[in-house]
Formats: sequence, C-alpha cells, structure tokens
Amino acid sequence: MSLFDQLERRFGGFAVKNLTTLLVVAQCVGLAVHWSLPEQFAKIPLQMSLVKQGEFWRLGTFFFMPVTDHPLFFFFGAYLFYLMGTTLEAHWGDFRFNLYILIATLGTYVAGWLFPDQALTNAFIDSSVFLAFAYLYPGFVIVLFFILPVQIKWLALLTWLGFGSTVALAPWPQKAMVLAAVANFFLFFGHEILLRAYHHKRRMEWNARLLARPDKPFHRCAICGATERSHPRMDFRYCTKCEGSYEYCAEHLRTHEHVGKPAPASLADARESDARS
Repeated sequence: MSLFDQLERRFGGFAVKNLTTLLVVAQCVGLAVHWSLPEQFAKIPLQMSLVKQGEFWRLGTFFFMPVTDHPLFFFFGAYLFYLMGTTLEAHWGDFRFNLYILIATLGTYVAGWLFPDQALTNAFIDSSVFLAFAYLYPGFVIVLFFILPVQIKWLALLTWLGFGSTVALAPWPQKAMVLAAVANFFLFFGHEILLRAYHHKRRMEWNARLLARPDKPFHRCAICGATERSHPRMDFRYCTKCEGSYEYCAEHLRTHEHVGKPAPASLADARESDARS
C-alpha cells in the first residue's frame, strides 16, 4: 500500500468535496472585489511580513486572487481550471486532489516565509493543476482563439520551459514560487517519471545491442532456449534469486528451479545437460 493510500485511509474523511468549484468561486469573488473595492483588494495577496504583523487572513485570501482582471480571459481561464480540476478530482478522488492543492499551498507558505516582503498569489498553484492534467491527459486538445487546435502536452512543454527559465534567470523569490508550486507535481508523479525514464533507457540499450549484434539474439531463456527471434511475442525477465544473470521466458520465470551454475544456451544443450546429470 502506497503512502497516499495510507493517508487516505486515515484522513480521507476530512477531504473537502468540490474543492475546484470553491476555488473558482473564490477567484470570482476576488475579481469582483478588484473591480468594486480596489483598496480592499490590496489586502488579499499573501505577504508574510504583514501576516507577522497580524494580518492572518492573508494565509487564505490569496486563493481569491484572479489570474487576470480581463473579463474574457478570466472567463476562459476559470473555465479551463474548472474543467481540469474537476477531472483530477474524478481521477484521484477528493482526498488526493485536496492533498495535491495542500502540498502546493504549504510550499507557497514556505516561499513566503523565506521572502517575507514578497507578495505571493495562487498563479503557480493553478499552473501545477494544469501540469498534472496535461501529464495525465496529454492528448487533450485545446482550441486557441477558437481557431488553432493544440494538444495540451505542447502547452505544458511551454509551461515547463517558462518555469525552467524562471528558475535559471529570475530572482530568488520567483524561483521559490516555482519550486513551491511544482513540488506537488514531482511528489505525485516523480516515481512514475523515473520509472519511465529507466524503461526508456533499457529499451535504448536493447536496441543498441541488437544493432551491434544483428546475428545474435539479445534474450534467451535459460530453460528452453527460446529467444525473441524464435518467439517474437514472448516476454523475458531476469531472475534475481539465481546466482548470476539468468534470464527466463514467461513460461519458465516462475516455474524454474533457482540455480547457481551457468544455464544451457539452447533446448538441445538443456536435454544434454539433463542426460548427463
């Protein structure tokens, strides 16, 4: 059972339902305050130096910050955030989505504590939701300006490039905001990304060996001598309980006896070895 499963079993009852809807409504309220009460709107962003002076509401009101004050862009931005957030809620469940937002929020608090005079917003938290959605649904198509259809994975790539340039070139407060906002992404997807990278590496090594030795098979079962050439649909695995690097086909991976001596290279060798023993 993963750590997330253990946390969900213990604290799942505290999850806030329909969190995406609440966040969108909060931004709508923030936009209304920006238009009607601009002097009060200045009290919304998170600024730890002012929190230390008693303005504790800033720990929560920065969620009311709209991404933009342009009505049309705000409408489409809020719609996309609602679409992506509710999809993640349905994919993960309420608790995991709550946890995803909570980790980004705590990271923002840490960034604010490191740079207390910096006014922080929720823009990078919204971006982390976008990155999670793009990772899970890379083929989703967004029609930009009602004209240009673009798969969301390419927009996510541009976002990552922007984050990378911010980390490389921007002042430390902006760097901290980016790192705080993407910490939840790497906590949720880091293991899977590393695992994919490992499998891609193994695949490239396998292809390189095939090119270097085109006349010899790369996989060979130590029991029956089957190879990827004789059985192209067969799956081959190494046994960690055998002494040395012994590889078996899917039929013999769980049925073979663990050995400590070199295995025969072919079916004929296996029969000859059995006859001698």
